[in-house]
Formats: sequence, C-alpha cells, structure tokens
Amino acid sequence: MKLLAIETSTELCSVALLRDDELFVEEAHAPNQHAEQLAPMVRRLLSRAGLATADMDAFAFGQGPGSFTGLRIACGMVQGLSLGSGRPVVGVNAFVALAEQANASRVVAALDARMGETYLAAYSRMGGDWEAAIAPGLFVEGALPALPGRDWVATGSGFDAFAWLRGAYARQVANRIEGDLPRAGAVARVAARRLARGEAVPAEQAAPLYLRDKVALTTRERQAAK
Repeated sequence: MKLLAIETSTELCSVALLRDDELFVEEAHAPNQHAEQLAPMVRRLLSRAGLATADMDAFAFGQGPGSFTGLRIACGMVQGLSLGSGRPVVGVNAFVALAEQANASRVVAALDARMGETYLAAYSRMGGDWEAAIAPGLFVEGALPALPGRDWVATGSGFDAFAWLRGAYARQVANRIEGDLPRAGAVARVAARRLARGEAVPAEQAAPLYLRDKVALTTRERQAAK
C-alpha cells in the first residue's frame, strides 16, 4: 500500500508517505507558511521515496479541528491530488492522530480552541483501531463530559493550556504527554487501516472537521459574556 498524508491543522506542517511498512516523513515548524511550504515538501518526499502521486493508492489529510486556513490547505491539496489521479481520500481527525501517537490504549485529547474553550475527544483502542468514548466537541470550563474509568493518557495543547481541564480529569488521567501536535505519520497509519476497510471517499466528499463556525466573538458577544 502506498499512501500520502498531509497534516497542517497547527503551526506544524507535516507530510508523510507510507509505503507498505516503510514511513517517510518531512516536517517544518511553519506558522502562516503552510501554503508556501506544502507543495515543495510533498515533492521532496516523493523524490526521497522514488515515487509519484500517480503511484499512490490514496491520499489522507488531517481533518482538524484546528486552524481554519490550515484545514482548508490540507483538504484542498488532497482533493486536487485525488481528482488528478482518480485515487480516493481518507480524513483523520486530530484527536485520533494524537491518540495514535500516544502509545496507549486509552487517550483523551484536547486542543486549545482559544477564547477559553477546548476541543476535546476521547478514544479507546478496540480491535486495532480507535473507538470514541467521548465524541469530538467544543467545551468550556464547567461543562466537560464525563470521562469513563481510569488510566487515561492525556495529550494535546488543551491540556497544556488549561489548568481547569487538567484538574477536571485528574482522577481519570494516569499520565500526560506535553507539547505534542498531530502529525502526518499518525494520519498515514490510521488512514491505511481505514483504506483497507474500504472507508475512503471521493475527493468531493472530503471535508474538514471545524467544530466551530467562527473564529472570534463579536464585541456584543464578549460584553454579554462578562
């Protein structure tokens, strides 16, 4: 199986190429430069592997949530590659990517959504893949969903940013991974399993996971919240 994956939902621009069990990765910390960095990174990665986009069985991308611009860049890139090659697309959300990277069987992942809010989801590894214990959502302090059981691993920028979030799940969380970001290598591994199960979609059905419709509150909304 040959699969090209792109993850640009955060300041990290990450590209991975999975060729059977061999993984090629290229990454750059590139805030606000994903549009300029991505295409050259893809070309370099394909050159390293001695492959072309026409050789791919599918294309995968990080669905987010995250930077609206970053999500559109990744989705647009794989849609273009898919339409040009006739190969399908697999989307993998940021929570599943973080869970895949955590080397644990129970992972609660949270992302800093700004404005004092967090994107959050929890997954358990079941039968070789991830099953949601808490579906992805946007949450605020005092309104978090219950996390079932114990021995969870916490990861993601939300836990790094918010003491109230760390405190809310202190009894359920056994370990915390600091500073991790979703990466294309994890997206590629998850996408390969989904592709093998026939879960890919055509380019026109590929879509980011936004979870929030707008990025900033209006002045009236900020005043009402005080």
